[in-house]
Amino acid sequence: MEINNIDPAKKDAIYQGLDKFSPIPLSVSSPQIKPIDKRLLKANAFETMQLQAHQQMGMLKKQAELIMQQVAEIEERVKISKQIYDADLNFEPVVGTNYHVYLKGKKTVLSLISPDEWGKKFPFEKHVCSATLLADKSWQLIK
Repeated sequence: MEINNIDPAKKDAIYQGLDKFSPIPLSVSSPQIKPIDKRLLKANAFETMQLQAHQQMGMLKKQAELIMQQVAEIEERVKISKQIYDADLNFEPVVGTNYHVYLKGKKTVLSLISPDEWGKKFPFEKHVCSATLLADKSWQLIK
């Protein structure tokens, strides 16, 4: 059968290039060509993509949890800062210095003197907390 006598529409379907580049084996010594199982290929690709997506989502969830934890810490600092600024301030607090908050009746007082330094004559009813003034003028509790 000659190529010239073949229908022109079917002529494109016949491989006409070099034997070594043929998409089908042309001799017994040609390398074995196995058909691809497209379902298996797609299933493996989808499984790999799902695994990668779950890893990325897990990482983003951890980052979101860390951000939410940081938000909670900032909210706590704002709450503490408001309580301290509502206290009776007889001086201007200095950044980086530790201060102590006390209750005297219904009045909140900010002091430089720690509860241990008052000795026997403790002039307040209760020590509320100790905190350090940060550069952004918020307060960090001392634990």
